[in-house]
Amino acid sequence: MKKISLNFRSFLAFIHDISVAIFAWYAAFLLRFNFELPDDYFALMKQTLLIVLLVQTFVFSLSGLYRATWRFASLADLKRILLTVVISSILLLVVVTIMNINIQIPRSVMVINSILLILIMAGSRFIYRVVREHKLYGAYLKKGDPVIIFGAGAAAVSLVKELSQSKQWRVIGLLDNDKSMHGREIQGVKVLGDIASLPKLTSQYGARHVIIAMPSVNHQERRKSLSLISQLGLEVLTVPAIDDLISGRLNISQIRRIDVEDLLGRDAVDLDNSSITQLISQHAVLVSGAGGSIGAELCRQIIKFNPSHLICLDISEYALYQLEQELSGKNLLLQLIYVVGDIKNAVRLNHLLAQYRPKVVFHAAAYKHVPLMETHNVSEALNNNVLGTYTLAEACKKAKVDKFVLVSTDKAVYPTNVMGATKRLAEMVCQGLQGKKGTQFIIVRFGNVLGSSGSVIPKFREQIKAGGPVTVTHPEITRYFMSISEATQLVLQASLMGKGGEIFVLEMGEPVRIFDLAKDMIKLSGFNEDEIKIEFSGLRPGEKLYEELLARDEKTIATRHKKLRIASAKVVDKKWLNSLIEWITSTLEKNEKLIKKELKTWLKEYQGDVNAR
Repeated sequence: MKKISLNFRSFLAFIHDISVAIFAWYAAFLLRFNFELPDDYFALMKQTLLIVLLVQTFVFSLSGLYRATWRFASLADLKRILLTVVISSILLLVVVTIMNINIQIPRSVMVINSILLILIMAGSRFIYRVVREHKLYGAYLKKGDPVIIFGAGAAAVSLVKELSQSKQWRVIGLLDNDKSMHGREIQGVKVLGDIASLPKLTSQYGARHVIIAMPSVNHQERRKSLSLISQLGLEVLTVPAIDDLISGRLNISQIRRIDVEDLLGRDAVDLDNSSITQLISQHAVLVSGAGGSIGAELCRQIIKFNPSHLICLDISEYALYQLEQELSGKNLLLQLIYVVGDIKNAVRLNHLLAQYRPKVVFHAAAYKHVPLMETHNVSEALNNNVLGTYTLAEACKKAKVDKFVLVSTDKAVYPTNVMGATKRLAEMVCQGLQGKKGTQFIIVRFGNVLGSSGSVIPKFREQIKAGGPVTVTHPEITRYFMSISEATQLVLQASLMGKGGEIFVLEMGEPVRIFDLAKDMIKLSGFNEDEIKIEFSGLRPGEKLYEELLARDEKTIATRHKKLRIASAKVVDKKWLNSLIEWITSTLEKNEKLIKKELKTWLKEYQGDVNAR
């Protein structure tokens, strides 16, 4: 036991407990003799009171009772009180026995004294906590904005507990579709019914805010709840995502406004964590394009599986610096290597792979911006996205890397732009390099990721912040969306499942109309379409109205993971591959119109405008 720190509150608590000790000793004698205390026992009570005080003062001061805060009294404090009272009672019995007092203290007095001490010392602490948390007087004495909480699970329980100490909020009740919870109370707050009863309750209690405390609920239920809340014109808030709560990055009290990611969010990914750990743990892993949105998230996900080394490769010094600043604050046990390098530099790659011997390479480095790659940068896009993939993949074969995972895109299917065509050619390069043994080349194809650099969502946010207008290229344009963390987790899962040569296609759900997305973002920002206008700017060079995940001649095979399918695409031979690389090298000296015409001969499904500059 440690000595208490003598601050004022601890001193008051100590005085309280000593007062309780005096009262309990006196009351124990009175109760033992039915409030008719004989004179000799009254004298005994007074004679031994000083001994009781000395013993209990000694034990109380060393017990650690005064390190705890009454406001947060818990079962741990009750256990400490029990232990303290038991020890003090035993010690008191020993001291009284040694003193050999003429009249023996009745054993029942010792028992009653102990019971009274426990009841009063513990009871006063818990009563204090109840009063401080306003639960004794209920919601009537509590100030703050009335709020209704959706959910009655663990997240809701924790949230009610946190908000009970808040001056900003007054929890009216909980709503949950689980009928077995209706009518029950959680932390003194009643579960008033199902979510459909919200309209009646808002008019009854005047609540203008709803907090969704269902971090693990499926996406369809979340959208249904949001739709009901928006129809009533209420302000909606939510708790952090389940991943952030589990990891400890955020706690339940950090409520925030609903964002567009919550509207587009999807169900959590079921990962084979033990097998991914076997693949990565205590092995070196390399990520190209590590400074980009997807590459950086891959790094964040990979470090959870304890690789021995993580080599972060990127051509952008600034992007690598930002990643280094982020990861350096995490106190990680693995060795992080930040390499500024070009994936077209074979000498540099060979040296890097020979030095660190990575088991798995994730290739996320690519030029991805469609309009930028369409004009003035066609040859650069081909050289970086196709020749760069070939150079890195060949280096991996030479270094006997176990797995090479290419991050691809749905724009590779019937590409109408140069960027999409380069990614399809990169897929074909990996398939052409796949041998019967050696490095396994795995391709993962998916759509847009939320919040990535160049994504429409950050662009809309900036336009709304500036007061509009929000620009949409076409009223009917649609895109598939997936969170960055979900996409990268599925890339890891595919790397585990791939045996070489497969194109894994991620289940992207239903496509989202960008016009609807813009309207949702305006509404969630607290504006309407009269305040923030939406303008149509027309399709950009190489842009399609909709994306496809599969070509018409590609079929998919189901895998053991519900969000991953394998596309059966055509395979190219080594001769074709060598000729392709020769042609790409020659494009550095050709004009872009000619390059696009020749591109059509290498990729029959390319649907871009070959006459455009």
